[in-house]
Amino acid sequence: MLDENLILVLDDAKEHMAKSLDHLVSELRTIRAGRAAPSMLESVRVDYYGSQSPLNQMANVSAPQPDLIVVQPWDRTALGDIERAIIGANLGLNPNNDGSVIRLPVPPLSEERRRDLVKAAKARGEEGKVAIRNVRRHSKDHIKSAVKEENLPEDMGYEAEDRLQKMTDDYIGKIDDLLSRKEEEIMEV
Repeated sequence: MLDENLILVLDDAKEHMAKSLDHLVSELRTIRAGRAAPSMLESVRVDYYGSQSPLNQMANVSAPQPDLIVVQPWDRTALGDIERAIIGANLGLNPNNDGSVIRLPVPPLSEERRRDLVKAAKARGEEGKVAIRNVRRHSKDHIKSAVKEENLPEDMGYEAEDRLQKMTDDYIGKIDDLLSRKEEEIMEV
């Protein structure tokens, strides 16, 4: 049976690892996999009257066709700002502005571009793994200091560290699963 303080450390670690995983999921959503999807523009921030606003708060973003994204701003005066933000986001999309909407044709992916996207996904996955390992390292330090300060048995500390390692392995496995699914999705023609 673990001490209350150690349980709190493990719960905190689990919460932080879950947040790291959620962040990775949202990062992977922005990597396109052949089909046009409004989520491809989630990371776009528009400089609008001096503040950085998310694109989805300034315009209606839709994908009426598998190879086209349409951005219809609520304020037409923001069209130029939105167009500059999309170009600046470096998504490989070329916006066409007709004065009322912005059309983004999504070109089919070449084999080389698919490989580049897989590399980008793996790099983001590695960043997620590093974040989870950092959570493990911090939590392990907290466990050791709690054992020392509270004069807890060493066995209790070892058990907490063992649970922490199992939790870490579980989240790393989830990241690997996510990455393999995303790679299949990207490489699918």
